[in-house]
Amino acid sequence: MRKDTKEPKTGGRITPVQFIPLSFLFAIAVGTLLLLLPFATAKGETTGFLTALFTATTSTCVTGLVVVDTYAHWSTFGQAVILLLIQIGGLGVVAVGSMLMVLGKRKFSFSERKLLGNSLNFEKNRGLLDFLQRIFKGTFLVEGCGAVLYAIRFIPAYGVVKGIWYSLFQAVSAFCNAGMDIIGPNSMMDYNGDGLLMGVTMLLIVLGGLGFIVWFDILDRIREGIENHLNPYRIMCHLSEHSKLVLVMTAVLLLAGTAGILAAEYTNPATIGDMSLPKKVLNSLFQSVTFRTAGFASVPQESLRETSCVMGCVLMFIGGSPIGTAGGVKTVTAFLVLTNAFHYVRGDKESVVFRRSVSREMMRKAAAVVLVSFGAMLFLLLLLMGTGSIPLTDAMYEVVSAIGTVGLSRALTPSLNAAGRIIIIIAMYLGRIGPISLACFFTKEEVTKNRIRHTEGTFYVG
Repeated sequence: MRKDTKEPKTGGRITPVQFIPLSFLFAIAVGTLLLLLPFATAKGETTGFLTALFTATTSTCVTGLVVVDTYAHWSTFGQAVILLLIQIGGLGVVAVGSMLMVLGKRKFSFSERKLLGNSLNFEKNRGLLDFLQRIFKGTFLVEGCGAVLYAIRFIPAYGVVKGIWYSLFQAVSAFCNAGMDIIGPNSMMDYNGDGLLMGVTMLLIVLGGLGFIVWFDILDRIREGIENHLNPYRIMCHLSEHSKLVLVMTAVLLLAGTAGILAAEYTNPATIGDMSLPKKVLNSLFQSVTFRTAGFASVPQESLRETSCVMGCVLMFIGGSPIGTAGGVKTVTAFLVLTNAFHYVRGDKESVVFRRSVSREMMRKAAAVVLVSFGAMLFLLLLLMGTGSIPLTDAMYEVVSAIGTVGLSRALTPSLNAAGRIIIIIAMYLGRIGPISLACFFTKEEVTKNRIRHTEGTFYVG
């Protein structure tokens, strides 16, 4: 009998898979301490520990659920801390730390490169640092352009200094899919007829949710197309299968969500019922976009019909796309689970997407992510409902929003008791690092690579 082959022991060192969840915990802890300072609040008073912890978590995990109004409770310093946590959380703690090392011209060890690759979900060792620098340059460019466009409206409304600050905060929050703002108590509701502000917000959310891999693939193909005089169709044909799938899934989910919200809310006077048709379409599209882990609201979420809430929970659970700022189980993951079932029913021996087969290991990973995430969501939902008399729809909306790092709430978050807030904090943290990552955190590095093959058993399914 062949002996098992084991990987070498790590000597108790923290592995890359374990370091990433710990880095977010560290950022949350530092953010909590800063928000506990008296001058972090507008009134100069010390904030309660649980409120500071909740705010630091929702900022670092780019969720957007809040127990106090961001615009009113926090001082400019407190808002700056929140904005910094949003930026760090959106790009990733490890990525931000690595970028500081690049700026300091410090060389990376093999273990540091492996850690960075794991945090970015980037499997290639070659070109890793170039990829990191492109992410930061692209992020700051997009956020800067967004801030300039926001300033067109905010500077006339709030003055130069506040207008610039509000524009910057809104741009970073929208791109990082955080959904937090400092423009007032009603999120985007006061601007739900402003095509410029609504359009800029949706564009930033979608760009952040597409994923950096898709960004650079599109830009590289466009550059090649211009050099080789290719038409737009040929350029699209040269995109990778991943980029094609992300673009198709994003378009399908956004259009389906828009149509569903428009149909469900068309006659609802509390949301879009009294709006003109163009404004109804605009706000339905915005609601569909913000369900993709953004968290801004142009209509009262507590006034949505239950049909819209269920559709929203599905979209929030799926979320954005891999290697971006969005949360959720991701579009590609959800698609692979569905296509695996489809090809199995058809009797196909392999799953094929855009004439490329999907590996068995990738299918297993997708199924595990969806199953574990759904299980965590269901468990946390039951816990939250056990903390008080909370309607099922409101509780489900809150938990899915938290674990999908969305930030939408049916006015439930501020009314949660201490136990409920702790449950949502856990949900937000799990949603940012992923339940799978937390499971891997407790696994030992010493694993058996070649196991004994057992005799196949007889089981019955269905």
